Amino acid sequence: MRQLILSLLLLLLPLFPAGASTSKPDSLTIKIGQMLMIGFRGLDAKTEPRIEADIRKRGIGGIVLFDYDVAAASPVRNIESPEQVARLVSELQGMSQIPLFVAIDQEGGRVSRLKPARGFPPSVSAAHLGALDNADSTKLAAGATAGLLRRLKINMDLAPDVDLNTNPDNPVIGRLERSFSKDPRVVARHARIFIDEFHAAGIVPVLKHFPGHGSSTKDTHKDFTDITATWSRDELEPYRKLIREGYDDPVMTAHVFNAGLDSLNPATLSKAIVSGLLRRDLGFRGVVISDDMQMKAISGRYGLETAIRLAIEAGVDILLFGNNASDYDPKIAEKATGIVHKLLKQGVVTPGRIDESYRRIMNLKQRIINPRQ
Repeated sequence: MRQLILSLLLLLLPLFPAGASTSKPDSLTIKIGQMLMIGFRGLDAKTEPRIEADIRKRGIGGIVLFDYDVAAASPVRNIESPEQVARLVSELQGMSQIPLFVAIDQEGGRVSRLKPARGFPPSVSAAHLGALDNADSTKLAAGATAGLLRRLKINMDLAPDVDLNTNPDNPVIGRLERSFSKDPRVVARHARIFIDEFHAAGIVPVLKHFPGHGSSTKDTHKDFTDITATWSRDELEPYRKLIREGYDDPVMTAHVFNAGLDSLNPATLSKAIVSGLLRRDLGFRGVVISDDMQMKAISGRYGLETAIRLAIEAGVDILLFGNNASDYDPKIAEKATGIVHKLLKQGVVTPGRIDESYRRIMNLKQRIINPRQ
């Protein structure tokens, strides 16, 4: 039944004029909702009542899970045990007519939401695998992660990280051992193995953080991050190679600022970087996901409406609101969808632009139902 609904929504898209009311939620609300990925509090789907409304009424397209609540400084968020996570995901999916993207940061090593202390198997970091530089070891690690996510019914991993380890003292990449290597060939080779193992298990991979976060000296979670003087075009090479090989799963943008690429806005909000460098120059045709729009590199300098407008204009398809920064806002999906409706009504964003993202998202969701073999 879900496959039929998904296919009809995709096929009937051209028949839905902006503002048309066909059902609850109406077609325009569905399109806008599919562009949102939201984080929430709760070990079950009933703890935060608004998440059910976000799914049923606002038609949001994705959920992101965390194991720690930053604003509350609490280890209680969405993850308690394997059985509980699988149950939570099933509850969430049961609320949505269109299959949700259920995403998680399970890179391995220190960046793992699924930790041994809560009953999940241990994992190794990208840096460890890159140092070994052994295809069998990487295949084993990637396969274990993919198998775990499949058992938990999580269908998207915000990984692999293809940043280059050009600055080992980078507080958010190098120090956390998230990069396979400073050599783009090594990074691309190991990322390819992860991609293949994820595909075999029906998991959607996400390359990050475009156009490269490995050379930064600051953390975009906490502050404006300027990489103008440290970034090099070598950081594009893993993307270039993988896209040439046919990679068309999502790419996540970074909130880094590079005046050499865009003198006004960070990558997530930059048309020159998203639509120009990534899509036009590198030939990427898939879904673009923002890094968390509530991180300080964005929220500390841009109002919510401005940030959403610029991201959509840049070519971002899915706006991620992790709702796990310094503040927790249970109304963030309602606010974001309201802003997009307003931008459409004002003619600032066109219905055609929304349709572009909707088509990409729905094409990707077909793979959740019919995973690659």
